[in-house]
Amino acid sequence: MVVDESAWARPSAVLRPYVAHFAGWRQRGVPAVTHRGLPSPYLTLVLTLDDPLVVHAHPDARQAPGSYDALVGGLHLAPALIAHGGRQSGVQVAVQPLGCRALFGLPAGELAGLDLDLADLLGALGVEELRGRLRAAPAWPARFAVLEAALLRLAGRRAAEVHPDVAHAYRRLLATGGRLPVRELAGEVGWSPRHLTDRFRVETGLGLKEAARVVRFDRARRGLTPGTELAGLAADTGYYDQAHLAREFRALAGCSPSRWLADEFTFVQDHVPPGAQDESHD
Repeated sequence: MVVDESAWARPSAVLRPYVAHFAGWRQRGVPAVTHRGLPSPYLTLVLTLDDPLVVHAHPDARQAPGSYDALVGGLHLAPALIAHGGRQSGVQVAVQPLGCRALFGLPAGELAGLDLDLADLLGALGVEELRGRLRAAPAWPARFAVLEAALLRLAGRRAAEVHPDVAHAYRRLLATGGRLPVRELAGEVGWSPRHLTDRFRVETGLGLKEAARVVRFDRARRGLTPGTELAGLAADTGYYDQAHLAREFRALAGCSPSRWLADEFTFVQDHVPPGAQDESHD
């Protein structure tokens, strides 16, 4: 029997400074594929519910392939290649870079380009306990409630404030779809472009121009469907033209837009309901 289900939810208002959204998926008997984990404005937290997540290639090619029951991945500029053997289930959390200090005790910049075993940050016993509670939950809303409670406990353990000017820069990049020039953004906070970029990179793992590039790409690929007219999508998401969008797709996804659609449009981990990516930037 084929099982192919997914769910999505926003966290409560109190958790939104740390988490943009939750996703869940359960698949059995579907075709085996290699999934591309694409660059995103959010860190990726995955906890599997059965088989481990097998990463064939990380965004940083120097990192060896690995298998994970729970993984946290930093911001990156290249795809991860993930095996999907036809059976997989788990939950994924889009973690706000500005919430990384509170949740994991270190700035997101220290995780840039890396995929780490969550147990290295939280301890193996805590991770296994959380996975057990997720497996015991009867449905997706209950699993998301388990996740929310665990993340709120983590966030409440430490005061981990990000400099307000860096936080302002990140939120403005999201709000403007990555279109705001760095010089203009630096002027808003009264810093030089170089100083703001340096501070921003320490906190998030990307420079301002790199982060703007990822924000534009993320919006474009979430707006890409089989019926999308690429020239219009390029104009709507801040690219010069269709060719510019296609070049960025190859650079950041490792394939053309048409290839990504053919391979992965229905892959549930990356499917967020229409418009939700904009709402999650609060």
